[in-house]
Amino acid sequence: MKLNYRITLFALAIVFGIFFSAPSLFQMQDGKKVTLGLDLQGGLHMLLGVKTEEALKSRIKSIAASVKHFSERKDILIDTLSFDEDGVTLTLLDKDDVKTIQSFFREIEGAIVVVVDEKISFSLSDEEILKTQQQAISQAIETIRNRLDQFGLSEPVVARQGEEKILVQLAGIKTTEEEQRARELISRAAKLELMAVDEDRIARVYSMSQSEAASYGDVILEDAANPNVKHLVREIPILDGSMLTDANVGFDENNRPLISFSLNAEGAEIFGDFTGRSVGKRLAVVLDGKVYSAPVINERIGGGSGQISGNYSVLEAKDLAIALRSGSLLAPIYLMEKRSVGPSLGADSIKASLIALVGGFVLVIIFMVVYYRIAGIIANIALIANLLIILAVMSLFGATLTLPGMAGIVLTVGMAVDANVIISERIRELIHEGKSIHKAIEEGYANAMSAILDANITTLIAAVVLYAYGTGAIKGFAITISIGILASMLTAILGTHGIYEILEKRIQKSKNNLLWFGIKG
Repeated sequence: MKLNYRITLFALAIVFGIFFSAPSLFQMQDGKKVTLGLDLQGGLHMLLGVKTEEALKSRIKSIAASVKHFSERKDILIDTLSFDEDGVTLTLLDKDDVKTIQSFFREIEGAIVVVVDEKISFSLSDEEILKTQQQAISQAIETIRNRLDQFGLSEPVVARQGEEKILVQLAGIKTTEEEQRARELISRAAKLELMAVDEDRIARVYSMSQSEAASYGDVILEDAANPNVKHLVREIPILDGSMLTDANVGFDENNRPLISFSLNAEGAEIFGDFTGRSVGKRLAVVLDGKVYSAPVINERIGGGSGQISGNYSVLEAKDLAIALRSGSLLAPIYLMEKRSVGPSLGADSIKASLIALVGGFVLVIIFMVVYYRIAGIIANIALIANLLIILAVMSLFGATLTLPGMAGIVLTVGMAVDANVIISERIRELIHEGKSIHKAIEEGYANAMSAILDANITTLIAAVVLYAYGTGAIKGFAITISIGILASMLTAILGTHGIYEILEKRIQKSKNNLLWFGIKG
């Protein structure tokens, strides 16, 4: 028996399939496994909306903070500085500084700047407003996906749906506590701001209204630990979470959890400059509109790092650190629709799908053996190898298997065996014509190749289109079909051809075409 390159590649493919599919087939502890989708193991399905108008307010507020820091670094004196959802307005004491501030604003993409004497008004163009709102949705999708990845959920589905909606599917969420924790992690804005306390008016905070505070450029915020405690802080923050680079859980001297955070170079510079000129004053650490701490600045703080302490558990601190690391949401999100898929429904789905898959697989095997005899057995070996390769590739890449994905495997079984049916029929036709076994096999594969390639390539193109434009389960179906088609090209064509080349002399010697191909003569 002489080995050939076809049978060598086929053998390597089988070894690959067995090795990488084993963890999934036998649920081994080690090795990568296929993840079951929401419809197979249960979980949480949510449709979220995005308040894109809030993203615009956040951007305007951030620009106001930047111009304040810019003016302080350039020693530009500002008489008044205010902002709203339409833009930023400021009045300078020295008219000679107008061009400097004007040049700062004009570096911002989509800026519209209007100057009247010492008064400068800044706003964004309609195109830039739309771009900001669309960016808020894209950023929300990326942020939510990052948070869920760090949360430890396998293969969460986070995809855009329509203009301003986000689809989230979390497989494996089974308890109310897990669901609540995941929802809080997803919806938490995690907006970190460092804000100066208004030391001149803080004593009047309990008798002051929000509108009066706003007239001084301040805002009244609740204390995170005690809602009855109020803080009066400057509305324009010193810096925000966009400059944060890392956040981790630590512990204080009393072994209580806290969050240690680090800032980028720009944030560290702003933080250092502010603390250097504000010794003896207080700096409020604000998270999602609540003050977590307001320590007195004893000296200039360099290095760009800080801490957030509060009355929370280790698990809450861990989730907060995840939310900070993944970035704050540019715009708040809200729940539009929620469905819970129970694990019992998932078990029923798996059972029904396995019955369909195993039933179809067994019937195909029986038919091939009865109709084509040993040629059918060879085709079945290729079919088993094809399934192992599909499972191995999906396991290797940690793909998610859904009901449509299982339907794709069933369809792949039919397509894989169809290639061998075409080849076997071509070989039988050529034997009837009196061709030798060698010529019948070689010409059978050559004649069948065009039909097999046409069918597989057109199906592969359709699968690529489904993957490109589909979402969620449709992508899973497309991936399964694509892997199955490529695997069948290796097993059903290359592999079986190699087996025939090894057995060719034995077939010629036996002269029993009924045994080998299921035909008389």
